Amino acid sequence: MKADIHPDYHMIKVQMTDGTLFETRSTWGKEGDTMTLDIDPTSHPAWTGGTRQLDQGGRVAQFNKRFGGLSLKGK
Repeated sequence: MKADIHPDYHMIKVQMTDGTLFETRSTWGKEGDTMTLDIDPTSHPAWTGGTRQLDQGGRVAQFNKRFGGLSLKGK
């Protein structure tokens, strides 16, 4: 292994969305820093079985959904 080419690997704390903390080793931040997660396995729908928001279509689909009932028929 080459010397002085690897990042510093140290202990940090990770705070989950429910407030629980655990310690792990990482190259993120500095020794003793706390990483606060916005999304984790306790809150993400992929792990909790919640619903996913599907693609709502493009601009034309949105226009048709909003104005589909209008008609341009003459008198």
